[in-house]
Amino acid sequence: MKPFPVRVPPPPETPSRPVTDVVHGVAIEDPYRWLEDGQDPETVRWTEAQNRRTEDVIGQIPSRGFFVEELTRSLSEDYVGSPVFRGNRLFYTKRTSGQNQPVLCVRELTGSAPERIILDPNKASARGIVALDWWYPSEDGKKLAYGYSERGDEWSVLRILDLESGETLPDRIERARGAGVTWEPDGKGFYYSRYPKPGEVPPGEENYNRHLYHHTLGRDVEDDPKVFGEGRPKEEMFGTSLSDDGRYLLLTVGHGWNSTDILVREEGDMKGPFTPVVEGIDALWRGRIHGGTLYMMTNYKASRYRIVAVDPGDVAESSWRDIVPEDPEVTLTGFWVCGGHLVVAGMKDASSRLFVYGMDGSGKREIRLPILGTVGSVSGQAESPEVFFEFQSFAQTNAIYRFYVDGSGSPELVLAGTQSLDPSSVTVKQVFYPSKDGTRIPMFIVHRTDLLEGEGARKPHPTVLTGYGGFNLARVPAYASTVLPWIMNGGIYASANLRGGNEYGEEWHRAGMRENKQNVFDDFLAAAEYLIGKGYTDREHLGIWGRSNGGLLVGAAMTQRPDLFKAVSCGVPLLDMVRYHKFLIAYIWASEYGDPDDPQAFRWLYAYSPYHKVRDDVSYPAVLFYTASSDSRVDPMHARKMAARLQAAQMKSGSDNPVLLVVESDAGHGVGKPLYKVVQEQANMWAFLAWQLGLEIEVGD
Repeated sequence: MKPFPVRVPPPPETPSRPVTDVVHGVAIEDPYRWLEDGQDPETVRWTEAQNRRTEDVIGQIPSRGFFVEELTRSLSEDYVGSPVFRGNRLFYTKRTSGQNQPVLCVRELTGSAPERIILDPNKASARGIVALDWWYPSEDGKKLAYGYSERGDEWSVLRILDLESGETLPDRIERARGAGVTWEPDGKGFYYSRYPKPGEVPPGEENYNRHLYHHTLGRDVEDDPKVFGEGRPKEEMFGTSLSDDGRYLLLTVGHGWNSTDILVREEGDMKGPFTPVVEGIDALWRGRIHGGTLYMMTNYKASRYRIVAVDPGDVAESSWRDIVPEDPEVTLTGFWVCGGHLVVAGMKDASSRLFVYGMDGSGKREIRLPILGTVGSVSGQAESPEVFFEFQSFAQTNAIYRFYVDGSGSPELVLAGTQSLDPSSVTVKQVFYPSKDGTRIPMFIVHRTDLLEGEGARKPHPTVLTGYGGFNLARVPAYASTVLPWIMNGGIYASANLRGGNEYGEEWHRAGMRENKQNVFDDFLAAAEYLIGKGYTDREHLGIWGRSNGGLLVGAAMTQRPDLFKAVSCGVPLLDMVRYHKFLIAYIWASEYGDPDDPQAFRWLYAYSPYHKVRDDVSYPAVLFYTASSDSRVDPMHARKMAARLQAAQMKSGSDNPVLLVVESDAGHGVGKPLYKVVQEQANMWAFLAWQLGLEIEVGD
């Protein structure tokens, strides 16, 4: 593709109306406070003008049509995932060509009955804007609780499907976002959490104050007894599980992403008190009761996690027994009781490992995974030796495998999606590089196998670097369906495993949160320096991409080192870290970032807040911001204000690098986005990056 001119019109007129706040003694000027109100008619008109400008600019890029075509093809390949094994049935999601949303399927594990589609959100909306947020089969596999939401807002309505009759029961529960359903063994009722309705709490509190309830099928939801949450901190999150015999209800209370409590009580006593097992300890815990013993996975005194066994009647720490001790090389990520064994997942250097132990921790053996990659959902039953899990890697699409806890270590393929990609045509390399303080950071580099041969080894290539670095979430190998057109046409894709994630346990997480957040940005900047220093790319061909917390990452990177990058793709981002906690559900993230109302936390937040670091005498890279009007997690005000601020700065500095903004309608943070909207979003992004980084793609006249 030869160089082509793209006419970039000036941005819409954006008045600066400074508001000055004095925060903990610091005067902070905010010139675009008026853009925080997304419903204000002036903001709506401004947003529409920004959208038209971006559509005009990206529409001129010849490669955009190519990316639309290639992304439609790669994203339309069959996909399967999220296996859940209940009764004699295997449930899983599936998307086939032409479907905007995945459907939920079930197949009998005995007999020859074909798979059945039991939920199809595509039938609920011709535009594909109704999504299946979550689903929980009953223990016998005969009923299903599920949540639908619209326009990506994730505010689910809980419904019940009777799988024997095929009927949807009249039970209907609103405000059931992330309901976390736990069925009782007889399938006649379940525990769940829901948020208050408007009017039940003071205005602005509707996004918090989640409480735990119990519902009996057929009962009016207004009569559901409240089980837990009254008088508790508004930002707490809850999870439940029942012992296999139904005797004990186990409650996990989450305080952000670095601390949980475990409480227990005998099931059936709706008004009885919970007995604390662990409470007020600054650590994470995950529990399961089986055979009268409580098994807990924790990072307490074990940064990479261990599994302990506890008698529910004697919870003193002195009586705990280490079943799976901490491993110095493998970080545990989950465990399940299956067929009288413990199935334990972990990761080493950001790639998955899977093990089977006896219930007392004896007889450890490793399940052989197909290649270096990622184990996703794992599902089994306490009395069955069968275990199902999903697995994928950069060059292998998601697939469902099965193994037996009492058999060989070789898993068998049960279901797989389709892929046109030949895995041998892609090279995946893991490298390690030093961060600013010398910490060893891993990074995956993915490119077409022949790219760095011959002349290709001696020139810089268009490269996109991405990362996340937060909330205890590891950046692990995943099938690169949205990245394949970039890779297969000569681009390099790099994914850095930054501090703030869970790649190396809780110490790694805490090294990238709160007052240590700058470590994450330093890790990312060091990744860019590594790619340049090793000759993969140079500053004129290097772009960065991040979403959500990753949007904050690239926002901080471009304001701290604008000279290091040519282009930035910044999606659904947090960027005003002085006011982030005032919008939507964002206050629950204060445990990760810090609360700006606290003087100490304010100092470190203000020190890196991207919106406040923009200067008028600096030329910034080209930037594409994208967000969505129905995002119920990160308010679109972040992208609006930052786009306005950067556009003004670029004009004052005389920079020709464009700053573009897209605010998508009928879409949210990303969950439940229909296929055609994913294609449009990703085509915009990759065409923008190809334009800015000089990726040569042959397109027709």
